[in-house]
Amino acid sequence: MQESTGAALSAPHTPDHDDDTPAAGSRSGVLRWYAVAAVVTLVLDQATKVWALDALTDGRVVPVLGDLLSLRVIRNSGAAFSIGDDMTWVMTIIAVAVTAAIVWVTPRIRSTHWAVSLGLLLGGSLGNLYDRFFREPGPLRGHVIDFIDYAGYFVGNVADIAIVGGAGLLIWLVLTNVGIDGSRPKHTEESHG
Repeated sequence: MQESTGAALSAPHTPDHDDDTPAAGSRSGVLRWYAVAAVVTLVLDQATKVWALDALTDGRVVPVLGDLLSLRVIRNSGAAFSIGDDMTWVMTIIAVAVTAAIVWVTPRIRSTHWAVSLGLLLGGSLGNLYDRFFREPGPLRGHVIDFIDYAGYFVGNVADIAIVGGAGLLIWLVLTNVGIDGSRPKHTEESHG
């Protein structure tokens, strides 16, 4: 028999959390990872674009890994692989919507892994959006500066690398069943029966 002042015989069910999720009181630590990932990505992206425009504007190509990786500047009016070249303003609106969606889920982030993933996506999106708004030929029609040439198949930038990395991490988190709050729901035999 349990005394009235004793501990409960069974603890309430709480979801498992990933190892990197801080206690509720350190939510600021999670948001710090989010902000750092976004700001570092944005600054690095814009700094490398300024460098590329200065160093590679004359049309020269700088081999880095033979034919596999080189540096050359292009101005991309479309999306990846120059999709939508004649619809730059549509690409801008889509990028704004994606950025808004990332910002909208920010208050729900409780996992450091999710914070880094979404921070990379936000920083990459903002890096390319900056180009859309502030580069020639004008607002909403600006061309994204790309300069990393992958064997002639694709030319990208640091923002693109961050977007691919953030999306890859996000897919991994979803596949491993890690919630944005860091939880990993327990599956009991009763739930399967």
